Amino acid sequence: MPDRFIFSSESVGEGHPDKVADFISDSVLDACLAQDKHSRVACETLVKSNCVFIAGEITTKAKLNYEQIVRDAIREIGYTNNDDVFHADQVFVTNALTRQSPDIAQGVDARKAKGKKTAEQGAGDQGIMFGYACTDTPELMPAPVMFAHRLNRALAKIRKNSDAAPWLRPDCKSQVAVEFVDYKPVRITNVVISTQHAASAKHSLIEKFCIEQVIKKVLPAKLLQKTEFLINPTGNFVVGGPQGDSGLTGRKIIVDTYGGWARHGGGAFSGKDPSKVDRSAAYMCRWVAKNVVAAKLAKKCELQIAYAIGHPRPTSIHVDTFGTHTVSERRIIAAINEVFSFKPADIVAQLDLLRPIYRSTTNYGHFAKPGLSWESTAKVPALLKAVK
Repeated sequence: MPDRFIFSSESVGEGHPDKVADFISDSVLDACLAQDKHSRVACETLVKSNCVFIAGEITTKAKLNYEQIVRDAIREIGYTNNDDVFHADQVFVTNALTRQSPDIAQGVDARKAKGKKTAEQGAGDQGIMFGYACTDTPELMPAPVMFAHRLNRALAKIRKNSDAAPWLRPDCKSQVAVEFVDYKPVRITNVVISTQHAASAKHSLIEKFCIEQVIKKVLPAKLLQKTEFLINPTGNFVVGGPQGDSGLTGRKIIVDTYGGWARHGGGAFSGKDPSKVDRSAAYMCRWVAKNVVAAKLAKKCELQIAYAIGHPRPTSIHVDTFGTHTVSERRIIAAINEVFSFKPADIVAQLDLLRPIYRSTTNYGHFAKPGLSWESTAKVPALLKAVK
């Protein structure tokens, strides 16, 4: 990239159709894990109009009312207004869940099987996963995506906990363009907010509210210099959520990660238990990259790992610090391999992933939230000791 450039990232709110689908899938996952921590879950959701379709493979000892889980998730999001076609109490739920394929199960299970070369737990699928961290923000995340998330969080907080804007509805999107000079954020050039609203709300009211009560209160004032604000740029956003568009689990993977700033392996997260390395290994990569940056071994760090289905060890590990390393990348890689284990079973153990924690990850990105094990920087001392 040049020394001066503009980079944009987007975020979507809890009521966006794809996020509705993600939240239902993660609600099913958490319900399974709450009763049976060894549940194998791959739940996908499709939402449109007043219909919810859940499908996938689940093997669990849990006894669940899937329809109730779906309705409770929709209610928590906020689709309970009388003018909503998509309403928690009125949707039709179709359940097409089956058990996990035995061929996949034998690859993941920590036991011997015909044709399997090891008795260890293997990866649930082949694939590549990435993790990233940088010094742009206190969360060690890229600034554009963190700013976009802040806007949607603020809208949700106001909608759920305040009477300041009774016209707000659950569906919303944001986008923030940040100007960088020498890779440091110096100005927000434009902000886009599109929020669903009641039919009675005037555009002028929505525009003023979003600028004064949302944007200027959550984004850094020093970066809001000659910033263009684009609020509901179509002029009207009454029909939203699954009434306005279909939603599908796993379709907002860039929102879920780094806003396009860092690479993504392509595998979605929501609805998958941690035996699926699409999810658990991506969390692992973020954990490692964040600890490398927190240890000041580099200002930027991107990690890639790859797996073969049924195999317990990664087929490759790659680290790129984009020339920002303070010790050689060779020493950083050696330290990473000394401090961390990338075997699927070890990832689950190190990050304590067999818990019903996944609903908390669905919205506003799967990273940079307090309390998530992969956001801990407790491995910094071990990394520093290993590079000496």
